[in-house]
Amino acid sequence: MTPSPAQPAAQPPAWLGLLPVRVGGWLLALVLLALVVITPLTLGQQLLLSVTCFVAALVVGRARGRFASLVMMVLSVTVSSRYLYWRLTETLVLPGVLDLTLGAGLLVAEVYAFVVLVLGYVQTAWPLQRRPVPLPADPTQWPTVDLFIPTYNEPLDVVRSSVLAAQTIDWPRDKLRIYVLDDGRREEFRVFCEAAGVEHLTRTDNRHAKAGNINAALKRTRGEFIAIFDCDHIPTRSFLQIAMGWFGRDPKLGMVQLPHYFFSADPFERNLGTFGTVPNEGELFYGLIQDGNDLWNAAFFCGSCAVLRRTICEAVGGIAVETVTEDAHTALKMHRAGYNTAYLALPQAAGLATESLSGHVGQRIRWARGMAQIFRTDNPLLGRGLNWAQRLCYLNAMLHFLYGLPRLIYLTAPLAYLLLGASVIHASAAMIFAFALPHILHANLTNSRIQGRFRYLLWNEVYEAVLAWYIFRPTLVALLNPKLGSFNVTAKGGLIAERYFDAQIAKPYLVLLLLNVVGLGFGVWRLGWVPAHDTLTVWLNMAWTVYNVLILGACVAAANEAQQRHETHRVRLQVAATLYTSDGVSMRCETNDFSQQGLGLRLPEPVAAKTDDRVSVALFAGAQEHRFDAVVRHNQNGRMGVRLDAMTLAQERAFVQCTTARADLWAARWGNHPRASVWSVLAHISRISVIGLRDMSFHYLRQAGLRIGPDPRPAARQAAK
Repeated sequence: MTPSPAQPAAQPPAWLGLLPVRVGGWLLALVLLALVVITPLTLGQQLLLSVTCFVAALVVGRARGRFASLVMMVLSVTVSSRYLYWRLTETLVLPGVLDLTLGAGLLVAEVYAFVVLVLGYVQTAWPLQRRPVPLPADPTQWPTVDLFIPTYNEPLDVVRSSVLAAQTIDWPRDKLRIYVLDDGRREEFRVFCEAAGVEHLTRTDNRHAKAGNINAALKRTRGEFIAIFDCDHIPTRSFLQIAMGWFGRDPKLGMVQLPHYFFSADPFERNLGTFGTVPNEGELFYGLIQDGNDLWNAAFFCGSCAVLRRTICEAVGGIAVETVTEDAHTALKMHRAGYNTAYLALPQAAGLATESLSGHVGQRIRWARGMAQIFRTDNPLLGRGLNWAQRLCYLNAMLHFLYGLPRLIYLTAPLAYLLLGASVIHASAAMIFAFALPHILHANLTNSRIQGRFRYLLWNEVYEAVLAWYIFRPTLVALLNPKLGSFNVTAKGGLIAERYFDAQIAKPYLVLLLLNVVGLGFGVWRLGWVPAHDTLTVWLNMAWTVYNVLILGACVAAANEAQQRHETHRVRLQVAATLYTSDGVSMRCETNDFSQQGLGLRLPEPVAAKTDDRVSVALFAGAQEHRFDAVVRHNQNGRMGVRLDAMTLAQERAFVQCTTARADLWAARWGNHPRASVWSVLAHISRISVIGLRDMSFHYLRQAGLRIGPDPRPAARQAAK
């Protein structure tokens, strides 16, 4: 293996690096694995083996340290390999064409899941946990940086905070130039950039979308390094000092990526009421997978919150334009050319998540199509330049987005038996239980330990089920013809004026839900006449169907769009402040939260201020005080909310410096989710599913003209928390 030049916080034992030890260990492990996998056992013996392995995993799981995690991975791979070998050698003798066709489809989905499981273990076996390294003590030795903020059709209100925050970055003024890359060629942006003191770059066309925009700017700028931020991502003042140190250590380092952190709720979090309580869809990637990739020198460029070395970026032809996921493709080109990348799991910027589920689906469709395009046109398994570990990391990233068809198969597989009487696995229910259940339990137990704070069990089932139908078609098309499909910009900063059920986006879930409910009815019917020895098979398929209904109910709940009335989002922040009232009273206090238009304050004692009274609030950037005029909106029980007056650009910049650009703001919130048991997660998803089904029913009853009382959704979401 060829790991990254970084020094991990906790390195593997030195003896693991010896070639004879590694070769001998692999050969021994493979021989033992093969023996365990292919040895035939009776039902009783298989059950005994399964129980023994699972008890061993439970015991090992109580130990701390990474070695215990590796042991659990080995046990999981062993049990899953045995299950897959059994499926391939003993369960495919199916009686008819329908049975064989449906059975082959399920087997393909299971092989896919097994490959992704094993590759996921490779990616996350030993997260590097890279730490920042210091820059030279003399700032005159620091390199020059061009900071790019690409934009196309986003409103100026979304972009201006990112621009003003970029101006507060702690870097020598003569070594940092900020460019707004305006592919919309808008006059209001030019005026704002001129007033703010940053460069406004445009081009005559929009060829190759964001990648083309950045490449055009590369030709017109000269900084040694390029920092790139999506226009809604607000950098902290410490971003460059955190990110740049590694470039001085490694002259072949082409890119340093930092996490994408979002201070607003994504559609899942808002519609399901899980913001801040359940890890969101992206936390696993930025919290664990990228850190795992970094060990193998396979960290991906993610399009924002990253710094690229200009010479290396130009050496690989600039930002890749062959696919719609230009970021990951650019990193792949760097790795093929022998350059390195790095990942620092320290959030130093924050942005806006997509507002609506339809917008979220559109974004994921683009990602899925782009990864399928790379898989088709620049397959990491082929060509030169990558070591085996890099190939596997890239392969898993691309295979991940092919989950559409397997997920749809899993959501419909038990219906083959319940509705059609087709046998998709030629085995008794007892044998399926003895082989399949250990495979499922070990995979979940191991992933629960590895993913811990960054992904709760079963939630990936909800995320994938929501997207499965929508990414299945684009990925299939991209695999057949990678030139089809276009780049779409993800809308940010929008409003959702009223609650509504997005019946259009929910259509696939509703169809699947109806099929599964009908399947349950057929299952009950089958219980009345099947032979006694088939009763367990009916119950097994019905249990699977009940689980599918549970997941699909949560998908329906995600399509119940919650109201988003505020143009700016409130962010929790507890820092010192000073309140000045119109009658000359000043009081030291603390902020509770903030938005671009207001502040929430905690007061140590009551203040005689009424609604619409004029006040001033002072915030601090280090020892420097910045005052902001405001109007009281509410004042009771030691809490005061104020609406800020219109600010000058200098005041806006100071406000950003005191709030969103604070160096410690986002890092303090990173990876703080407590571990959750499978039973608590299952109960949570069950409550959400019931609420989703009820909300859907209310929607269609209202459409039918029935009067059914007030909308229950706000109270129901609160109860689901």
